Formats: sequence, C-alpha cells, structure tokens
Amino acid sequence: MQIKPCSFVGRVRTLMDTLPATERRLAEFVLEFPGELASYTGAELGKLANVSTATVSRFVRHLGYASYDEARRHVRDEKDGGAVLLLTGTGESAPDSNDMVAHAQQGTTNLSRTFTDLSNQTMDEIARAIVNAQRVLIVGFRSSHPFASYFRWQILQVVERVSVLPGPGETLGEHLVGLDSKTVVVVFGLRRRVPQTYAVIEYAANAGAQVLYVTDRGSPVREGATWTVFCDTTAPGPLDNHVAVMGLCGMLATKVLHHAGSRGRKRLSGIEAAHDALGEL
Repeated sequence: MQIKPCSFVGRVRTLMDTLPATERRLAEFVLEFPGELASYTGAELGKLANVSTATVSRFVRHLGYASYDEARRHVRDEKDGGAVLLLTGTGESAPDSNDMVAHAQQGTTNLSRTFTDLSNQTMDEIARAIVNAQRVLIVGFRSSHPFASYFRWQILQVVERVSVLPGPGETLGEHLVGLDSKTVVVVFGLRRRVPQTYAVIEYAANAGAQVLYVTDRGSPVREGATWTVFCDTTAPGPLDNHVAVMGLCGMLATKVLHHAGSRGRKRLSGIEAAHDALGEL
C-alpha cells in the first residue's frame, strides 16, 4: 500500500505527472519556492504563474485540500516547523540573508536574549544535578545531535557516566531502561523535531528522572521537563542561527566543571596522566 505524502511538497511531487498541462506548469512554479504559497492569495499565485484562479483551485483540490486556504495553512504550519525549503524565498523577502554582518549581529542578539532569560540560580541547580547524577544521558536527533555530542564531550572531562543517544544503529529502549531520580536526561530538541523527542521527555519524566529540555522559541512547553531552556534561533536566512545554543552549552559546561570541585579536578588530573602515558597529545 502506498503511503500518502503528508508534506505539501510531497503531495505536489507525487501527483506531478498526473496533472493536466496548466496545473503541471503551476506545480513546477510552486516547487521553485513552495513557502511563498503562504504569502499569496489564490488569485495572486495564479497571476504569478500565468494560470487562471480556477486552475489554482483545481490544483489544490487534486492535492487533497478542500480549499486554497487549507493548502496555505498547511504550508504556513510547515514553515513554522522549520522546513528549510519552505523558508527559502525568492530573494526579495530576505535581502540580508547573505550578508555577513547581518548574521553576526543576529547571533549576538540571539545570545543576549537567551542569556537574559536565564538565571544563575537555575543554571547552578542544573549543573549540580548533572555532577551528582549517577548517570547522564544526552539525547539529540537530526540537527540536535551535534549539540548533544558537543555538550557530552565538554562535561565528560569531569562527569564519568555520560552517554549520547542515539548511537549509530541503536534504539533507545536499551539505554532508557532503569531510569530513576538519580539520572539526568538532557534533551536537545531544536527544530525540526522528531516525535521521539517528546516521547523521551515523557518516558524519562514518568520514570522519575530529572529532565533538561533545550529547545528553540517556537517549541511548545513540554510537561514533564524539570527545566526548559528556550534558545533564540532567529536568522536572516532560512537556516536557524544556533549561536545561543552553543553559548548555552559552553556556559553550562563551565558551571558543571566548577561544581565538580575537587572530584572533578582529580578526574582531570587522571585524564592528563592517561594522555601522557598513551602519547595522545
């Protein structure tokens, strides 16, 4: 049985070869910049593609939508979800997207806004929980996985039992079994999020683990997370700016090293001795 595509672009591509000539021309036009559909009325889109408004109406019905407005809402929802193709415009809508200064300024703004909403007390509380945990699991899917790996590498210097999930070819069940109040689960859930992101938070919370959820401003609040940190990821272009996420990782890792105290320094010393013995550095 063929699975019906859920995305707007998937629907267009699946039906492309079956469409009448005028609708196929409209489909080819729409696929160039599908995100623009959210900005135009049916009449405006038809004028841009050089087809009639009636053709636009027939086109969206063939795609499975009840109306043009329903198709436009679907595209708008997908844009909000972070689909890069839908965030790419014709160029007029984002004149500064290729400007280096614009990217640098936006990164600075994102970092400032994110840190303004954080408190030292909360960050210290999270850091102490990580240091005192018997096990730390750091979870990240898709683009969130590199941040999970980076944060794990930073705190591994003073925290022994810390893992990044999922590993290559792995499922999560083998790692999540046995969670309890002495476990800290750090979940990076930046868009575009997969359903497992929320499932991990819920599962860990129900097991009694302490959960830190790091996400972007567009994410809804997830019940069950002990702490939630919203990072500003606004960017001049279609790709999110993750300066604030990296800044958060660096700041929180520094606090973990601080709260690890003498135990952390002892581990650091042992690591350096191992480096020397192995001739690694």
